[in-house]
Amino acid sequence: MTHQSILQFSMSGRGTRNITDAVAKVVAESGTRTGLAQVFVQHTSCSLTITENADPDVRRDLETILARLAPDGDPAYRHDLEGDDDMAAHARSVLTDSGLTIPVGAGRLLLGTWQGIYLWEHRSGAQTRRVVVTVLGD
Repeated sequence: MTHQSILQFSMSGRGTRNITDAVAKVVAESGTRTGLAQVFVQHTSCSLTITENADPDVRRDLETILARLAPDGDPAYRHDLEGDDDMAAHARSVLTDSGLTIPVGAGRLLLGTWQGIYLWEHRSGAQTRRVVVTVLGD
């Protein structure tokens, strides 16, 4: 059995948004008891991650790390058509993930106690993002 949904999220700018409940709802609607949920973001300047869902300092610290690895406005960047954050956002996306695979068991996502699925916006301005959730199993 295969079930697929496209979710849309408005992001106010750089940062993370917990999308676990939205993905879990797609899994529940699919009727799949055992299988996999594949989550994919259809953009090149944002990403997906599974990280701690209890302490928001973890996500703030991850943002700090990426800012050091791919700073806005680096004069070495050639791709800057959409502003100082343009190439940095693409680099941050490449350093993280555009897709995740999560096991499904007993009809639910088998995430760990402290894990959440996050859409991670790397652009500084507001964006609308599409996330494809495909559930495979029986």
